[in-house]
Amino acid sequence: MENKEEVLVLAIESSCDETAAAVVKDGREVLSNIIYSQIDLHTLYGGVVPEIASRKHIEKINQVVERALADAGVLLEQITAVAVTCGPGLVGALLVGVSAAKAIAFAADKPLVGVHHIEGHICANYIENRELEPPFLCLVVSGGHSHLVMVKGYGEYEVVGRTRDDAAGEAFDKVARAIGLGYPGGPKVDQISREGNPEAIFFPRAKVGDSAYDFSFSGLKSAVLNYVNGCKMRGEAVNQADVAASFQKAVVDVLTEHSIHAAVAYKADKLALAGGVASNSHLREAMGKACARCGIAFYHPSPVFCTDNAAMIGVAGYYEYKRGVRCGWDLNAIPNLKLGERIHGR
Repeated sequence: MENKEEVLVLAIESSCDETAAAVVKDGREVLSNIIYSQIDLHTLYGGVVPEIASRKHIEKINQVVERALADAGVLLEQITAVAVTCGPGLVGALLVGVSAAKAIAFAADKPLVGVHHIEGHICANYIENRELEPPFLCLVVSGGHSHLVMVKGYGEYEVVGRTRDDAAGEAFDKVARAIGLGYPGGPKVDQISREGNPEAIFFPRAKVGDSAYDFSFSGLKSAVLNYVNGCKMRGEAVNQADVAASFQKAVVDVLTEHSIHAAVAYKADKLALAGGVASNSHLREAMGKACARCGIAFYHPSPVFCTDNAAMIGVAGYYEYKRGVRCGWDLNAIPNLKLGERIHGR
């Protein structure tokens, strides 16, 4: 007979520049979700500085964990398990979260569950879409990742497409910097593009010859930089809004086209978005329309669950815990961890 006992997961996320902790009940209900963002700090440097991020995580980790428990109205002894992002990400930042999770789990005598960061992003879709269950196709787009993933079951993934060079979010940041928008690039490009003409400039849509579902954004980024440099050499003004809108349309066109083709090929009747770029309004709109035309159900998290957060790690940790995953005290940060790769101790 299935065990109906309530499962409360304390989750920790520190893979980049957000220090986050959350309490998640039974994999679908978020009791608390605390995020300390370092964006204002890293904006001074035009991007994330790993050493500064690590030091700030050390300062804030205990505070966010304590507040997550308090906001959830849960005592540490009531927690069923402790879940933590162990990769991929910045190694120093990851180590802070992993060390804190191991210390808490050891002191409280609770099971420890290591979670893959991308798996967390995918699982963010379960929070507000209670009816969503595998199998489905998920497009994961963020500053460090661009993946098309077939979610075959809870904890069962097949990567069917990935970027060959720059991730979509990385391209957004570099283009934003080139046209003078600054950091973080994604939200700023999204905002200013509403004032621009997406047909003003044609930028290339790259196709990877030996894989219909892989992405390449390096050429697109270079085309934008060449256009901007060309304008400067000719003494012409650069229309930020038009460049942003045209660049964004090129990215959205490629992401949407590849996702729909993969969904049809893999006979997926459900398609989900995940990752920081999943909060982009143009991508959500284009993907929604494309899915509607093809009779595919479309899912996406709210923006707060698209960017890095601990609630998504708690959801992923819940399903790993239910699968019997338990990690040892030798769990380590794995900065280049691949989706589906075995985490030591699992």
